[in-house]
Amino acid sequence: MRIALLAWGSLVWNRGDLAIANAFEPNGPVLPIEFSRISGDGRLTSVIDEAVGAACATHAASSPFDELDLALQNLWIREGPRGEKLPLDVRQHGRVGFIDCRSGHASAKALERHPHAVETIAAWAAERGYDAAIWTALDSNFSDRAGEPFCVEAAVRYLETRDTATLEKALTYIRRAPAEVQTPLRAAVDARWPEG
Repeated sequence: MRIALLAWGSLVWNRGDLAIANAFEPNGPVLPIEFSRISGDGRLTSVIDEAVGAACATHAASSPFDELDLALQNLWIREGPRGEKLPLDVRQHGRVGFIDCRSGHASAKALERHPHAVETIAAWAAERGYDAAIWTALDSNFSDRAGEPFCVEAAVRYLETRDTATLEKALTYIRRAPAEVQTPLRAAVDARWPEG
């Protein structure tokens, strides 16, 4: 089974325990991406967001695994806290998404969170001869964590209220995002906190 691994954030520059067969290249599908998820450490991280995301080219690499569950488990571990126990069925867990082009099966959580992106990914994978594609399928949690709906102004206000260390981590994450990930929030951050 030939499996594509998609990325648009820290996976590109910090693989950690993620196994890949070749380097990430900016040849993945165009998906709606925005920095609309608040991580556990307070950073704003990039996710597929069909409500507010900007069309961005993503990166792709091939997984060295030829079994979908093994590839999903590897990505699930990379995207979670160290030492976290694997779920009994990683396909049912919302952290990772997948499309199996051979069977037509897709992650239920990914379909719920970003159905149009799943269609785009499926078409992209089939066109390039992949049997499956996997990705991080976390959703925006900005409204829940920040107490107001996501918009650029709300996200900037959120960042302005962070302590210095958290703000620096947040800015570093946004600045290190691949060049292809150009979103309204990234532009606002560049204007509000210019480098240098």
